Amino acid sequence: MNPSDSLATLQEQVRQAAAERASLVVCGGGSKAWLSLPAGAARAQRVLDMRTYAGIISYEPTELVVTARAGTPLAELEAALAAHGQCLPFEPPHYAHTGAQATVGGMVATGLSGPGRQGAGAVRDYVLGAALLDGRGDVLHFGGQVMKNVAGFDVSRLLVGSMGSLGAIVEVSLKVLPVAPAEATLLFEFGAQHALKQINAWGGQPIPIASSAWWSDDAGSDLLHVRLRGARAAVAAACSRLGGTRLDDDAAQRLWQGLREQTLPWFAPTWPQPGAAGECLWRLAVPPTTAPLKLQGALLIEWGGAQRWIKTALPAAVMREAAAEAGGHATRFRGGDSATPVFTPPSHPLERIHRDIKRAFDPHGVFPAMFADH
Repeated sequence: MNPSDSLATLQEQVRQAAAERASLVVCGGGSKAWLSLPAGAARAQRVLDMRTYAGIISYEPTELVVTARAGTPLAELEAALAAHGQCLPFEPPHYAHTGAQATVGGMVATGLSGPGRQGAGAVRDYVLGAALLDGRGDVLHFGGQVMKNVAGFDVSRLLVGSMGSLGAIVEVSLKVLPVAPAEATLLFEFGAQHALKQINAWGGQPIPIASSAWWSDDAGSDLLHVRLRGARAAVAAACSRLGGTRLDDDAAQRLWQGLREQTLPWFAPTWPQPGAAGECLWRLAVPPTTAPLKLQGALLIEWGGAQRWIKTALPAAVMREAAAEAGGHATRFRGGDSATPVFTPPSHPLERIHRDIKRAFDPHGVFPAMFADH
């Protein structure tokens, strides 16, 4: 099926669902299905499969801009960029170990970034424009292919992390960057408190820190990993200045890839299957200078302290209260009780804004809401 016919079919599915008051859940490759199903998705009567609408529409390496359809495999897009020495520097995870294939639309809809987010920014920082199939079956275009085209309410970036609740992302234009000329990973034996203090101190200095990660290994050693990226002279100078032990390039590549894809031994699932009660993997977003939270469980710290993974059997209320007290929020990323919302419910003012925006794009309620009704 050619792209035009595929898009027309998707539009017809949405219009038919709206006419019949049916529900649709947007589906890509399914690599993050355990996370991306919003409240009410389980009740969705039909699936809108975006994989039929795939392919790179345009790519201008000299302009550092690429536009792709939502169903395009993320691996295909990254391969095309790599052929020109370019990349998505926020390192979106594929989670290929799940047996599914990540797509460009799913990357934007879930809004997940990998280790590179610390130095390069998040998914939303690279979205220039997008096209959305709304709840009426219309295709709406927002933004463009350059930053100056974004004015007023930036809907294209609003779609990042929307989880298909406002409609189906059908196309996206992204800013890309050249691959850094040099890279090095340094290892330090620091406790969590010292690691947080040190990485934040370094972050305020002209040091090309791209990523950082702290955790305790199986031997009980507390390890801080710092990845440097940039010009060769800048990386070499930073290595001399910071000290530590430099990892072999192959070992460093495996480490950051394992962190990005959650295939490191630390992420080995000790919790029951998704949907069952028990140990859960939580993702906490907090201010980077926040001291280690006093929560029972295994801890892994990324993004200079701003992202913290905790494997624990503590109740959701405890996790969310601790994150809120620190000025952040907690996401039930994997495992635990399926009755527990994945995302922290918003405050009532934010919830009203969310519902008003959703009504504007999806007046018939074709797509499941991101948050359950209270």
